[in-house]
Amino acid sequence: MGSLNIENVKKSFGQVDVLKGIDLDVADGEFVVFVGPSGCGKSTLLRVIAGLEDATSGRVVIDGRDVSSTPPAKRGIAMVFQTYALYPHLTVKNNMGLGLKQAGTPAAEIDKRVAEASAMLSLEPYLQRRPAELSGGQRQRVAIGRAVVREPSLFLFDEPLSNLDAALRVNTRLEIAQLHRRLRATMIYVTHDQVEAMTLADRIVVLNGGRIEQIGAPMELYNSPANEFVAGFIGSPRMNFIEGARLGESVRTVGVRPEHIAVDPHNGDWKSTVIHAEHLGADTNLYLDCEKAGLITVRLFGVYNAEPGATLYATPDPAHTYRFGQDGRRI
Repeated sequence: MGSLNIENVKKSFGQVDVLKGIDLDVADGEFVVFVGPSGCGKSTLLRVIAGLEDATSGRVVIDGRDVSSTPPAKRGIAMVFQTYALYPHLTVKNNMGLGLKQAGTPAAEIDKRVAEASAMLSLEPYLQRRPAELSGGQRQRVAIGRAVVREPSLFLFDEPLSNLDAALRVNTRLEIAQLHRRLRATMIYVTHDQVEAMTLADRIVVLNGGRIEQIGAPMELYNSPANEFVAGFIGSPRMNFIEGARLGESVRTVGVRPEHIAVDPHNGDWKSTVIHAEHLGADTNLYLDCEKAGLITVRLFGVYNAEPGATLYATPDPAHTYRFGQDGRRI
């Protein structure tokens, strides 16, 4: 119903190569998330899949059909953007059903699909309202509902939650996860927020500089990063990186996640000075200046009281220590 195959896709804007040969297979019903820093090519890749940008070379295949030269409206996809793009003069019901109406779908079928989608997204009380009468989260649900009623082969989401506040992001993220389970549809989702990626994805595609660095399940990337870039990008607070020479090691870099470092006021491997403590309620982030390792971050579960200037000893867990060679790849 919604398989996707991307075969050696390249995209250039003038002399700038934005996508440098992307190969990716997405199975029917899979939820795949593209992540990476700004300018890595994730939104461009999504737009190439949608047909909003033409690939310079390579193929996009949806359900076994090469759609590389097919216009967006005929690719069997539905896209949800960062901006809601709703018609202000139309009701929620009419916004959701407009695409079907324009395609000549019978009115009874439109009503049926809108009713089903609005029930999934808890939009029934708002069907006669206009966008100006809705909250940001409700407007985004309408935009998602507009995609759902089209019953596409492939859903494409381009940073759909970035305009919402923190609480609404959590709620809407949950709704998208539930929607995926109900529809069993194929979804491609672009985000810069790794929390969204880790909580939504069956697989995450990490992009950097127009290339894929690693593809895998969220915890696979977290526990077994292929290289220093993925290790530093996945995880919050980010992994600590220490020059190997500072620790007497021949590798370029030693990496250890903040939650894999223990602290003690009296004994440990690295004598440190507390620079700052962030009390987040459920856990505490400590920023330490270590004589041996430099500036590091330590994540402790629960409340840990440490005053700036105090001395602590930090000890990394050897079972959760990573080493990276001169080429940046994990050893």
